[in-house]
Amino acid sequence: MHLLLSLVFGFGLAQAAEVPQKPAPIVEQAAATGYVIGPDDLLTISVFGEPDLTNNYRVDGDGMVTFPLIGRIPASGLTLSQLQDRLAAQLAAGYIRKPQVRIEVNQYKSQSVFVVGEVRSPGKISMTGSMRLIEALAMAGSPTNAASNELVVVHPSKPKAAGAATLPGEDAEATTVRVNIKDLQIGKAGQDITLQDGDTIFVPKAQIFYINGQVKNPGQYVLDPGMTVMQAIAMAGGLTDRGSDRRIKVTRIVKGRRMEISVEQTDLVQANDTILISPKFF
Repeated sequence: MHLLLSLVFGFGLAQAAEVPQKPAPIVEQAAATGYVIGPDDLLTISVFGEPDLTNNYRVDGDGMVTFPLIGRIPASGLTLSQLQDRLAAQLAAGYIRKPQVRIEVNQYKSQSVFVVGEVRSPGKISMTGSMRLIEALAMAGSPTNAASNELVVVHPSKPKAAGAATLPGEDAEATTVRVNIKDLQIGKAGQDITLQDGDTIFVPKAQIFYINGQVKNPGQYVLDPGMTVMQAIAMAGGLTDRGSDRRIKVTRIVKGRRMEISVEQTDLVQANDTILISPKFF
């Protein structure tokens, strides 16, 4: 659920608060009360009927927020709704009768994901609340023409100390999810996953294969995971009138040696295969 959050610009320090200097424009963002607060996030805390308390407050490096009347209060690790409840309870304990507290995220600084590999603008992306895979790809400029049709999302068992990306295979305990980019782009169910803090989206370079002989469009093609010889022939436009669907040969590197092997239409194509479609014998 997308909610409207306030972004406030031109703020200055006033004691522990950062006070807005002009009216805040309203923009649509993805965060809601379930967002988990972290260090350096800038929060807009509003107390209904108490303009002196309604300001922007920065979560400091040790996860604390300094709030008038209350002082320093833990914020990091709490959701927005949990911090709202905690502030309301402390304000109600001798300061304000039945306080109504609302907290929104003005700037997301604590959580991020990484998009690396064959995208136009790889790098670190700050999470704007609940971020989905397709949003992160769009912010990274989308995959290049050299990208594979399958990407990998890596959720590390623990973030790297330097806040760097975690590539597939670097963390033995990481959770990995493979997503077909074509299915993601057409909105197929289950492909547009929700990302977590520290996730790495790895878009590898496409693996290719070649198909020659009696097909309508011989040449080089991107290898889709799980592609069969029959599907490769279809990708190349199908057989010509003289093409045979029998005696199909594949030139393949096996244990460092280039070999020619016979394959069936149901066999899987491997990276760098060269498929040769023979003519029919009349």
